[in-house]
Amino acid sequence: MELAAGKKVYFLSDFHLGAPNEVASREREERLVHFLNNAKQDAAAIFIVGDIFDFWFEYKTVVPKGFVRLLGCLAQISDAGIALHIFTGNHDLWMKDYLCKELNAQVYFDPQIFTLGTKQFFIGHGDGLGPGDKGYKCMKKIFTNSICQFLFRWMHPDFGIQLANYFSGKSRAKTGSSDEVFLGEDKEWLIIYAKEKAKEVNVDYFIFGHRHFAIDLPIHENTRYINLGDWLRLNTYGVFDGQQMQLLEWKG
Repeated sequence: MELAAGKKVYFLSDFHLGAPNEVASREREERLVHFLNNAKQDAAAIFIVGDIFDFWFEYKTVVPKGFVRLLGCLAQISDAGIALHIFTGNHDLWMKDYLCKELNAQVYFDPQIFTLGTKQFFIGHGDGLGPGDKGYKCMKKIFTNSICQFLFRWMHPDFGIQLANYFSGKSRAKTGSSDEVFLGEDKEWLIIYAKEKAKEVNVDYFIFGHRHFAIDLPIHENTRYINLGDWLRLNTYGVFDGQQMQLLEWKG
C-alpha cells in the first residue's frame, strides 16, 4: 500500500465489547466511534487487531445482537473507500464472512505481513504464538475444529451465546489483571516470538494486541515490537504516517 500525502494507517485492538456489562460496553463503544470518526478524516486504512467483541459467533442466519453503533461507523468508513483489515482474536475467533459481506472488510485468522509505504509490518492478534501457554493452544485447536463449530451451531442462539458469554466471563475472572502486567522482555512470550521470527523475515514492525498493555520496544537495530494495549483501560492505538510509527493514547 502506497500512502498518499497526508494519509495515515491506524491500528487498534482489544475492545471486548459486551464486557463486563451493557453499560460499560456501551460507553466504550461510543468512545470508539468518536475515535474512528476522527481517524477517518485522514485514514488510508484501519487495522483492528483482534478481540472486537468479548464473544462472537456467526450462525448461518444469526449473529449476536448489539454493537450497531460501531458496526455502522465501520460501514461508513468502508463506504468512504477506507480499507478495513480485521484480525480475529481469542474472544472472537468464530468470525466467518459476515463482516466481509457487510463491511467489505478483509478478515484474517492468522498473522500477516504487509508492506505499507517502504516499511514491512508483521501483524496479528498474538494469541497462541511463542513458547508456553499450552493449555490455551490446545483449547484453540478444539474451538477452531470444524466439527466442534458445527455442533455448537446446532445449539439455539439464546442458549449457545448465553453459555459462551458465561465461560468468557469466567475466563476473564480467572485471568484477572495478569494480561495488563508487563512481565519483562525476557519473559514476554510475544517478544520472544518476535525476536525469533525476525531471524526468518525482514520486518520493521511487529504489531500485536492480546496483551493488555501498551509498549513500543526496540528488539533489533531496525525492528520494533509494538503491543497496542486495549480500550478497556488505556484507549491506546498506533498510527503510521508513511515514515514514522507512533503509539498514542486517545483523549478525545
